[in-house]
Amino acid sequence: MNHSEPLLPPTPDRPYILELDRITKRFESVTAVDDVSLEVRQGEFLTLLGPSGCGKTTILRMIAGFETPTRGAIRIDQRPMAGIKPYDRPIGIVFQNLALFPHMTVGENIAFGLEVQKLPRAEITARVTEALSIIGLSGFEQRRVQALSGGQRQRVALARAFVIRPSLLLLDEPLGALDLKLRRQLQLELKHIQRRIGTTCVLVTHDQEEALTMSDRIAVMNHGRIEQLGTAEEVYSRPRSRFVAQFIGDTNLLEGCVADRDGAMARLALLGGQVMMRLLLPDSMRAGDPALVSVRPEAVLLGVAAASSPWHVEGVIEECIHVGAQIRCTLAIGETRMIATQTTRAAETGRHEVGDRVTLSWAADDVAILPSDAGGGDRA
Repeated sequence: MNHSEPLLPPTPDRPYILELDRITKRFESVTAVDDVSLEVRQGEFLTLLGPSGCGKTTILRMIAGFETPTRGAIRIDQRPMAGIKPYDRPIGIVFQNLALFPHMTVGENIAFGLEVQKLPRAEITARVTEALSIIGLSGFEQRRVQALSGGQRQRVALARAFVIRPSLLLLDEPLGALDLKLRRQLQLELKHIQRRIGTTCVLVTHDQEEALTMSDRIAVMNHGRIEQLGTAEEVYSRPRSRFVAQFIGDTNLLEGCVADRDGAMARLALLGGQVMMRLLLPDSMRAGDPALVSVRPEAVLLGVAAASSPWHVEGVIEECIHVGAQIRCTLAIGETRMIATQTTRAAETGRHEVGDRVTLSWAADDVAILPSDAGGGDRA
């Protein structure tokens, strides 16, 4: 992480549970994780988000002890994990394939880790009963896991992981095998359970919606590094690289340049000079510098609202696609293509058709200015 960005400091009531100190992992000539540092506080829900091969799962496996860092240190509860076997680490894990024991009942599956810890029978029974209540499956103790639905099995796997009261709960794409409707339902349920039990969670996923829904902070990964670390709002509304802007949801990327600058404010020329926006720019940018701007499709206004803006530009609608409650329009502005989305209800007041020439605009607050080289990002 770029340490010019303030870290979340530990506090007496919320110390760091997990610390990654410049960890690197190489597999022969391939560097899977490259000099990553990260701190996670007690009770936090942090997501490692990125495409396949970005290093997120390798980081999770190093935290769990299934892989050993080539360089760097991992601490859990301020205790170095070097040489500590997975079963001796204060962690719980939920895998995508769940790994429930088919020959055991629901109660026996949840109790398994407690049996390994050799806790008294009365405490095991009490903890299993409490866990079943938390996941909404009270009375299911004697059910076989094969008789459960996919969502119920997921909850049992989660209960088996948190019932041992780990310092850290690792979630390895646990909802990836579920259908969309059930996945969305369980995203909210899992977050509510995490808040209720107060366990620190690290989730690995490539699903942006899942990360935005569940996370306190998101570490967006690319090529073994963290491109950006922040809240869901920060990584979505204020991306810091081309990769983050394009990976988190949809966006319009517009090439431009700094026309002139007056102190912290500057005019940005976009779309071949058709749009001149007055914006607050980073200190490093000067008049004449190239600029790359990210504007989310839902921020693009069409029709009367756009025409009433201090500035606007005209475009031609090339395509309109109904996507559930939204209409997604592709517009041509000269050689540039932009995407605008409207809710179906909002579109009813000013319906647009393919071939229509319309005005469009967006607010300065909805613009994110990216590095002109667009290849970098925050290094963790």
